Amino acid sequence: MSSSTTYSAELKRVARYFLVGGAAACVDIGLFLLGTAVLDLPYLRVNAFSFIAATLVNYFLSVRFVFVSGGRFRRRWEIVLVFAVSAVGLGLNQLILAAGVEMAHFVPIVAKLVATGVVFSWNYLARRLIVFGATHD
Repeated sequence: MSSSTTYSAELKRVARYFLVGGAAACVDIGLFLLGTAVLDLPYLRVNAFSFIAATLVNYFLSVRFVFVSGGRFRRRWEIVLVFAVSAVGLGLNQLILAAGVEMAHFVPIVAKLVATGVVFSWNYLARRLIVFGATHD
């Protein structure tokens, strides 16, 4: 396979992951807004819950449209690895969110959007390189 074909295939995978990640981000941000703006709950607790819910959505959509499930690991181990990768992502997300709100004085939703954008790259690369390896072409 030529390098331009490989590059093109990777761009398609990233585009599919962008759509999957976008759907998961809608869940994440929607639950975050519900918890913080409507229910007036503490933003870091709500963030942890919304991030975990979005991780579940992301996993199921990712194995359907982006990555090949079971290609490297058995499904149980794969799910553990996805959540381990996501735990790092959640830590980054919480850190960026707290810094945005407490240090930069952003409103929580603005800090959440920044955190979500940064963690998106981590999630894709870690899942692609560590967890799944194989992707749908």
